[in-house]
Amino acid sequence: MLETSARLLRLLSLLQAHREWSGADLAGRLGVTTRTVRRDVGRLRELGYPVHAVQGTAGYRLGAGAALPPLLLDDEEAVAVVVGLRTATAGSVAGMEEPSLRALTKLEQVLPSRLRYRVQALQEATVRAGTAPGPQVAADTLVAVADACRRHERLRFDYSSPRGGESVRTVEPHRLVSFGRRWYLVAWDPDRGDWRSFRADRMSPRSPNGPRFVPREPPEGDVVAWLSRQLSARTWPVRATVRLHEPVEAVADRVWPGMGVLEAVDDTACRLTVGADDPADLLWMVTSVDADFTLLDAPPELADALRRQARRCSDAVSPPARPA
Repeated sequence: MLETSARLLRLLSLLQAHREWSGADLAGRLGVTTRTVRRDVGRLRELGYPVHAVQGTAGYRLGAGAALPPLLLDDEEAVAVVVGLRTATAGSVAGMEEPSLRALTKLEQVLPSRLRYRVQALQEATVRAGTAPGPQVAADTLVAVADACRRHERLRFDYSSPRGGESVRTVEPHRLVSFGRRWYLVAWDPDRGDWRSFRADRMSPRSPNGPRFVPREPPEGDVVAWLSRQLSARTWPVRATVRLHEPVEAVADRVWPGMGVLEAVDDTACRLTVGADDPADLLWMVTSVDADFTLLDAPPELADALRRQARRCSDAVSPPARPA
């Protein structure tokens, strides 16, 4: 009986690892006959696992059932799930904290000691930074928006904008983007004839969805780069564009997500667009890249701030003579 149970677990693990197996391949992996495989598949079905026969190939496939059956995870998968659940308990999706904690408790109860040690070591050696509370979005909102994206159906929703107040919007949803601690919907706005981004925590989807639409090419060919440009430059009070005298590959790791948008110019230079609340922040952002640069489009205040900073740095290494 013990040998049969172990074989069933091995069979289940194989079915979860690949989409489809032939009976002969399963028999070879398990070291049994195809008749034994058929019997074991029947036992799994009795336990509630939806194992489907693949017609024409004498094979088997694990399908989706009405209820979630137990899953088999290898060591790396188990640790990855635990780490992900710990992160979700302090995430940006409202309502996920308690379910994540329940799932985490169940999983940690059955972890082997070797894996429990690895997870505890990671927890004890890790300190979470930047724990300031951010806006949370309802899980139902994310599901409704994602479903409209997948079905290519127009989405209607109430939107609360800090500048425009309350409004009802109808858009062609393209992608949900998780950016930092916020979720954004990138969508085509037919009323404005342009692409727009919307904070998901400010959206309240209406039901039902509108008619289907033909998906458009993403803005600028890359929805993430487009949104990054929106968030890093176009929404700030002051903006600047500089030419960095290094190729984009050399400075890419010095520009963090949301700081600015990098664009290749040629093999020796690239263009950086940044935005901030005031020229002093622009000065810090541009100089923090640690590359020679030229101002292309910037407010006069930034040029003045750069001159003051240059004099300050020069005086630091070669202080002017003071009168006796």
